[in-house]
Amino acid sequence: MLERFFKTNQEKTTLLIRIMVGAVFLSEGIQKYLYPEIRGAGRFESIGLPMHEFLGYFVGGFEIICGVLILIGLATRFSSIPLIAIMLVAISSTKIPMLFEEGFWYMAHAARTDFSMLIGSIFLLIKGGGYWSMDLKYWGKENGKSSDMSASKSSAS
Repeated sequence: MLERFFKTNQEKTTLLIRIMVGAVFLSEGIQKYLYPEIRGAGRFESIGLPMHEFLGYFVGGFEIICGVLILIGLATRFSSIPLIAIMLVAISSTKIPMLFEEGFWYMAHAARTDFSMLIGSIFLLIKGGGYWSMDLKYWGKENGKSSDMSASKSSAS
């Protein structure tokens, strides 16, 4: 049953979503270490999260690890789960209050990346890593056929 969670479809265009989601989370995770006062612990303290020092590095670590895994397409569905949780917390702790304080359009502008990353991560949870992924190489297609990408190419000819 768990192996089925790691299988993927063979869509080639999924790579575009993986690059978008993986690169943004990798970049944001690195910035939580480089600029903790504005991107990590300091940011978490300013929005009132408990254990802000720990959370800054903890969240940053997950963003880096999951971002890299998504970029290479390894355990894509599994890696998208913490990122979905991170985005739900980010939206509920910063964007929802902004909606009530500043109004819809201000919030919509500020939340555009958050919503894009949330939807992209949900897409990867549903679809998996796609054609150019380590998931396809190691675990195969969702329908249970060959896990060798070259074999799937030749069978399509």
